[in-house]
Amino acid sequence: MPDRVQPQTSNQNLRATTTPKRIVSASTDHKQNEFDDNLKTLATRMGNLDDTVTSLHSRVVQLDSKVDKQRQDLEQMINDTFQDMTTGLEPNRCSVCDKTAAKCNCAGCKSYFCVKHFNEHRQQLSIKFDVDVMKVQDNLLKQINKVNQPMTPSTELLSQIDQWENDTIKNVHKAAEKIRYQLTELLNQDRNQLINKFEILTKEITTLKEDDDFAEDDIERFRMTINQIQLSLEQLNLPEKSKFIIVENNEIDWNHLISVEEKQKLLPLYSMNINANARWISNGHTVAGGNGAGNSINQLGRPSGLCIDYDQSVYVADFDNHRIIKWKNGATKGEVVAGGNAEGYRTDQLYSPTDLIIDDERDSIIVCDYNNLRVVRWPRRNGKQGEVIVSNVRCVGLITDNNGSLYIADNKKHEVLQYRAGERCGTVVAGGNGCGNRLDQLQCPRWLFVDQDHSVYISDNENHRVMKWIEGAKEGIIVAGGHGLGNGLAQLSHPCGIVVDQSGTLYVADTWNNRIMRWLKGATEGSIVIGGNGRGEQPNQLNQPTGLSFDRQGNFYVVDQCNHRVQRFNIDPSSCS
Repeated sequence: MPDRVQPQTSNQNLRATTTPKRIVSASTDHKQNEFDDNLKTLATRMGNLDDTVTSLHSRVVQLDSKVDKQRQDLEQMINDTFQDMTTGLEPNRCSVCDKTAAKCNCAGCKSYFCVKHFNEHRQQLSIKFDVDVMKVQDNLLKQINKVNQPMTPSTELLSQIDQWENDTIKNVHKAAEKIRYQLTELLNQDRNQLINKFEILTKEITTLKEDDDFAEDDIERFRMTINQIQLSLEQLNLPEKSKFIIVENNEIDWNHLISVEEKQKLLPLYSMNINANARWISNGHTVAGGNGAGNSINQLGRPSGLCIDYDQSVYVADFDNHRIIKWKNGATKGEVVAGGNAEGYRTDQLYSPTDLIIDDERDSIIVCDYNNLRVVRWPRRNGKQGEVIVSNVRCVGLITDNNGSLYIADNKKHEVLQYRAGERCGTVVAGGNGCGNRLDQLQCPRWLFVDQDHSVYISDNENHRVMKWIEGAKEGIIVAGGHGLGNGLAQLSHPCGIVVDQSGTLYVADTWNNRIMRWLKGATEGSIVIGGNGRGEQPNQLNQPTGLSFDRQGNFYVVDQCNHRVQRFNIDPSSCS
């Protein structure tokens, strides 16, 4: 059976048959999509048109309301104007008889009067002026004339004044005689005490020499005693040994009229001239505290700074006890002279005082009231409260120069401020360029010292160095340390108290190394003069020393902070010869 042959269809005919159907379908879909888009656009425009119509309607309502308000205001203005016009047309009436013929107006009471009643009104005013003004003036004039007459005091008052004058003269004569006697007794007492002390010493020396019973300790003790007697003798012969506290500024001070005091002016530390080879006895003597940490009057609590008075009394900034306490020479307990009323910001309180100085001219002390961010002045005689003299300063150390300017170390702003006498605003004289270790920067400055040339020495605590800023300089000079934290002779560790003598020799409390260092002027390294025997509480040891000072004899005073005491290291007289 032959194969069935499938009819053949050309490609041209096939394309001619199918292509038109696809074109028709695509065209229909395109038109449908276009219609839908147009419909959406129309709906959107209708929505926008509705919003526009709503907005226009709201504006029309607002305009209608505004037009109504303007129309009402205009009507009110027209009514007011009309009322004024009609009122002005009415004739003035007399305020007394109510007649319309009133032609006179009083400028004082603004009333209208007829001629008759206007004249009566003027007469009443004239009478009132005479009574209320002229009569009162006449009475006052009589009183003034009476006071202006020369006044003669009564005979009784004059007699009382004469009696007071005579009594005062007698009292002054008595006081002068008493003072002469006291002065003589005072000088003789000092002389006699010195002679007695020397006689006792001579007797003891002679006895030991004859018995041939002495050792090295006796020789050292005798040498120290002889030196002390020598210094006392020099002090006895100093001028102005005694000062009369009688007349000040040509006025009699009645509180001290019949007293005499032994007083010498407190010399500035920069006037001290200590031998560059001076040595101090290695064992210190406790002159304040030393009875453990506490708030009793024989104790201290982490003391910070100190100041030595002319009579070797020690003023101590008792940090933890929020007080300044004074220890007289040889005393076993102190006397609170500022604060001591617990921590607080009242004027009778202190809050962690760090340093102080004595203002001899004003008989007061000036205190760094650290946590109260202020500096206060406290009178030394019966001072019950202080006076704030500088505020908003994190003061750690302070000092004055020979012109009376006050210098303050602000360890929060890393700068030193100078307050000239009479000025309330301070001037930055060191640092003030942020915290850092450049020569124009400081990092937590602590104690200060100012020499006779007004150069400022600063213990730059966190930079472990001491800086000197010459007056007017823009940057400082490193005069001690500056080689990083360490215990080498060229290094310091958190230095605190500093003192500079007349020759420029620097003494610094090397706090964390538990030693006192001496740096000669221009030296590249220092030497240990006190301590350096490790941290401890033995007489030859220190535990974080802070404040430093000298007395007139050159004895060294050190605040031994963490031993809660102040130590005095006596100068070795043989090293000063």
